[in-house]
Amino acid sequence: MGEDQWKLPATLTLPRGKGPFPAVVLAHGSGPQDRDETIGPNKPFKDLAWGLGSRGIAVLRYEKRTKQYPYAVLGQLKSFTVREEIIDDALAAVVLLRQNPRIDPERIFLLGHSLGGMLAPRIALQDKKLAGLILMAANTRSLPDLMLEQTRYIFSLDGQIDEREARQLSELNEQVRKVKELDIKEGEQVLGASKAYWANLLSYDPVRTAQELELPMLILQGGRDYQVTQEDFEGWRRGLAGQEGVCFKFYPDLNHLFISGVGKSTPAEYARPGHVAQKVIEDIAGWIVEQ
Repeated sequence: MGEDQWKLPATLTLPRGKGPFPAVVLAHGSGPQDRDETIGPNKPFKDLAWGLGSRGIAVLRYEKRTKQYPYAVLGQLKSFTVREEIIDDALAAVVLLRQNPRIDPERIFLLGHSLGGMLAPRIALQDKKLAGLILMAANTRSLPDLMLEQTRYIFSLDGQIDEREARQLSELNEQVRKVKELDIKEGEQVLGASKAYWANLLSYDPVRTAQELELPMLILQGGRDYQVTQEDFEGWRRGLAGQEGVCFKFYPDLNHLFISGVGKSTPAEYARPGHVAQKVIEDIAGWIVEQ
């Protein structure tokens, strides 16, 4: 799928039968992700594809551009933004689905996870024919602020922040300041991206954009998620309160990958095998059918 220069390998999971079926495009979070959004032994996008596919809903997932073409992307970092990272390929995936006779072109939904969820309203602004949005662990706060918060959380897991970690936090805080003030020199990379990337992302307000949409939206959040937290979830709830067609689901025991666990979530948890909770898949499938 996609344009010649950026053609991406993809997998379309189809239910049994002839269709036409409702369908979901999966949009990744940040970082170079494969089509399964593999993190350690866990494959949340594969879980979603198989789970929804077994419930009569087709799912298209694909390699992220930064995963498939890392060196080509590196050569374009100066002008690379979230449009090239996520938005353009999600739009191309929707167009591809509309050409498939086994897919109902009027029942194509976009599911975004993490950064993909944050950007989902922006994607929907560019494709007015989407049937609805599903936002999983979608942040409402800025990515640099989340990076700082996540690092502080990880350092505090052993009960205290030592001198070395305090220095690292101070350095990270300075990088966050530079990003938020766009104090970035030509050709400089701060927090892994250029001035163009951060200017593009920081100019976008996901909640305000979602308020402009007349689309059904399902917003899901795990209570043990330390990467995107309940504070972000409440940002969606406040901003979209009373907006017709918006549904919220909160799962106290799930982490950022929507895998169940107990106690505080840690980075080490992602190295343990698990699966997206069945309740999440059932809720998504049921919501799609209702639309």
